[in-house]
Amino acid sequence: MSGQPDRLQSYSLFHKYNDQKELKSVTESFLADTSLKCLNIYSYNIDHLWKAFRNCFHNKDAAGGVVKDSMSRILFIRRLNRWDLPKGHIEGEETPADAARREVEEECGITPGEIISNLSESYHIYHWGNEYFLKRTFWFLFDYEGPGHTTPQLEEGITQAVWAERDQLADYSTGSWCSVADIIQEVRLKGSAY
Repeated sequence: MSGQPDRLQSYSLFHKYNDQKELKSVTESFLADTSLKCLNIYSYNIDHLWKAFRNCFHNKDAAGGVVKDSMSRILFIRRLNRWDLPKGHIEGEETPADAARREVEEECGITPGEIISNLSESYHIYHWGNEYFLKRTFWFLFDYEGPGHTTPQLEEGITQAVWAERDQLADYSTGSWCSVADIIQEVRLKGSAY
């Protein structure tokens, strides 16, 4: 036994980082192979690996808002048959917080209040044309004191904007993207602090 993890298991691929070109090739192969559920890349220099990994993609920054009303309900949107949170690309000279606020206003038809907390950043990969993009999303938890009436932005494919009770958050997370579920889990774990 060489001390290295199995290269290929039924559920994932393990890869030791060697160089940028090889990393890009392995990453693209993984993204094209839907039979593998996970790619584990390891290196002794995690900072260098992260920089090399990001260089495999076009990088985009976005921002999103988790909106909590006075009854501790969380605002969800329905897009592409999944539960999601309002989010979108940062435009021009916008700060991430300004972009998150704008996206909530555009996608849900409400104006969020103050930022309660900065949340973790999330990352996800998407394919557009012939290119792969790595999107970093900055997340903010906003309060909201308004009447709660929402207007989903239909032209963006948003079919619903609904308020979920605290005990429903796990259900909404199950029907969402993994990166969104992670943000909701963070809000759930910190719930008593808000």
